[in-house]
Amino acid sequence: MTCPTIAATASPDAREDVEGESFAQLLAAADAGQPEAWDRIYALLYADLHRIARSQIRRQASPRLSPTSLISETWLKLSGAHLKVDGRRHLTSLIARAMRFVLIDQARRALTDAHREGEPLPLQEMASEGGTQAQLEQLLSLDQALTVLAGIDRRLARVVELRYFGGLSEREVAEVLEVTERTVSRDWRKARAWLLARLGEEPRAITL
Repeated sequence: MTCPTIAATASPDAREDVEGESFAQLLAAADAGQPEAWDRIYALLYADLHRIARSQIRRQASPRLSPTSLISETWLKLSGAHLKVDGRRHLTSLIARAMRFVLIDQARRALTDAHREGEPLPLQEMASEGGTQAQLEQLLSLDQALTVLAGIDRRLARVVELRYFGGLSEREVAEVLEVTERTVSRDWRKARAWLLARLGEEPRAITL
């Protein structure tokens, strides 16, 4: 998997060309070493990726990342892993996980920089996104709790990862996991209750 080199937004004609090909055909071409296939996949997914990235930056208090840079870092993380993608659902799941890791890495860097300087994160840097140092710390706590949950019930953890970090709806999560929406709704409630109990009852800087 290589990082695409196309412009950030694809033209309507380009999108029509992309949508005229099956996703399976594009993935097969990419797996065969045709880098332009990843460009077309990227064009196909870009609008959804940008929507998710905007939402995540607002939610996660990520002042150092723009939607475009978050998408780029996510795609680079995927490309560096040299993963074999089995289909659109699999790719969606991989993107959600990669975006989670990018956001967590960014939060760690921000907190490390602040601690190195011996002072709290400058709130003016985060005012535009409404973020605080507490939000970043809580995000890291959520990531750790989610890792523990994955060891207990992998599907519950995947539901949280796809919904919270991937920005998918219950219907979209159901499609990725190949379960019913009712199952996703039930899993989300169970996972949310477990995570909130794990994180404690103190006021939280992020909302599940």
